Amino acid sequence: MNLLHICASAKPIDLSTSKQLAAAFFVRLAESNKEINVTNMDLYSNPPPYLNNDAYRYFWNPIQQPGYIPTSAEKHAASYALAQTKVFEETDALVLTMPLWNCGMPAIMKAWLDQVLVPGVVFKYEAGSIIPLHHIRKAVLLASSGDIVKEVDPQDQLVPHLNAILNSIGITDLSIAWADGQDPRHLDAEERKATAIEATQELADEVAELA
Repeated sequence: MNLLHICASAKPIDLSTSKQLAAAFFVRLAESNKEINVTNMDLYSNPPPYLNNDAYRYFWNPIQQPGYIPTSAEKHAASYALAQTKVFEETDALVLTMPLWNCGMPAIMKAWLDQVLVPGVVFKYEAGSIIPLHHIRKAVLLASSGDIVKEVDPQDQLVPHLNAILNSIGITDLSIAWADGQDPRHLDAEERKATAIEATQELADEVAELA
């Protein structure tokens, strides 16, 4: 089984709770199943470009205008997306690591998703419906936040947004481990992190069983 891990935390691991969750996840995953191939991508080490008009035209114009032949500029602009989608196509499970920033996902993660979730590669249109072309069976979100975030909290636009994005391409199995209340003003921050790490390890066991 191939697992793709996308990390969108700007901090070093000793200061990043979400990265610490990811570390716990992958240690447990390796203990549970050594046969899983993991591709790690740190978006702050290799930042994605924003999807521009040329790249958009490369993927969408052939859908909107059958027979459209992309220009050389459009092909060049789509090179990042094409490289990323090749990895995405070979993925069975997806792990996304990130903090909650301003009620949502970091912009760098949204930029990566915009580059990857493109028609003709990851999905296609058929009879007015979206048909997935990938074979991802499970997605995992490893998240952290300074504030305490309750279920269905207006502060959390990350989970609804991510669910909507993934559901649109046929990924309906999203599991979450979230360390909230990580701001130092919360006296139980370490307890909350420990609880989230336990949840993270349980998710690693679930993913290991998929292989």
